[in-house]
Amino acid sequence: MKKKTQLIHGGIVGDKHTGAVSVPIYQVSTYKQEGVGNFAYEYSRTGNPTREALESLIRDLEGGHAGFAFGSGMAAITAVMSLFKSGDHVIFTDDVYGGTYRLMSKLMNRFNLEVTFVDTSDIDQVKDAIQDNTVAIYVETPTNPLLKVTDFNEVNAIAKKHDILFIVDNTFSTPYFQNPISFGSDIVLHSATKYLGGHSDVVAGLVVVNSEKLAEEVHFIQNSSGGILGPHDSWLLMRGMKTLGLRMEQTEKSTKKIVDFLSERDDIVNIYYPGLANHKGHDTHKQQATGFGGMISFDVGSGERAERVLRKTKYFTLAESLGAVESLISLPAKMTHASIPRERRLELGITDGLIRASVGIEDAEDLIQDLKQALDNE
Repeated sequence: MKKKTQLIHGGIVGDKHTGAVSVPIYQVSTYKQEGVGNFAYEYSRTGNPTREALESLIRDLEGGHAGFAFGSGMAAITAVMSLFKSGDHVIFTDDVYGGTYRLMSKLMNRFNLEVTFVDTSDIDQVKDAIQDNTVAIYVETPTNPLLKVTDFNEVNAIAKKHDILFIVDNTFSTPYFQNPISFGSDIVLHSATKYLGGHSDVVAGLVVVNSEKLAEEVHFIQNSSGGILGPHDSWLLMRGMKTLGLRMEQTEKSTKKIVDFLSERDDIVNIYYPGLANHKGHDTHKQQATGFGGMISFDVGSGERAERVLRKTKYFTLAESLGAVESLISLPAKMTHASIPRERRLELGITDGLIRASVGIEDAEDLIQDLKQALDNE
């Protein structure tokens, strides 16, 4: 089954009781039991038919063993980190989403979960970071916001050699363009708020695991901690995912045109986009993904200029988040990555003048003209 078909026909389809082609919203908290312990569903924190349909869909799209839906991307990451115990050590991509950095450096450290942030696109740094108590390598690729690319095969080889988990945040590429489990990943995560939902109307997180053992452990954590996604949001997410393929193809076409426009300007310091032939990791990304996506970061030289540009855009909306039908634009240093100390941001290359753009499905020429007038008239 091809991806566009799987987005419509994957997982649980329709409703066998009524013939409805859309999975109903089971807005229910508890269920009648035919006898003590004799039930299809017990309680909606433990299982809900609408959420189950979503979980089966993301399982199929990622090619995993089981899927799980959470109330946010951060809830999903927290659940995965709950697989580990005090004294364990996890290696993380250094150029990681600011909320993930905050979770690990300011919350999980309270439980004595050790973390080392390294440039996972440099496999030697990953090797050097391995410790006796290392239990997992967590990779974000392409990264947020510098779009650095990590080689799945190289990281998988290290993970298997040391018998540790290989975890991938696949938010930017989505399962339409990239399937980490096919490269050996044990766990894949998504901030489903972004491309999967695609319409700026739902906050959600998804997890896919590649084994029955991990499925049992994650379900136990999901049920015990209770950070589930509600039935209505599950339904909204499935509705958004039906058009994922169409949206990803359109946004990539527009993004390539915008990158060409930015590349011709001499007032842009740097452009970060894996589709550029000179982007570090371009060849690696081509080998493990079928598309380059709709995220661009570009440096306009200073934080002051960046803020002036952001005040001028009309079609690019200044807002948090990404992956929506409308184009969004942000200043990572003061928005998505503000929780990372400035010294650390600069070490990573997240400059004050770095702008991150999420290209939507508007006409590409309108988006180019919007950026042009903002850059020319700032």
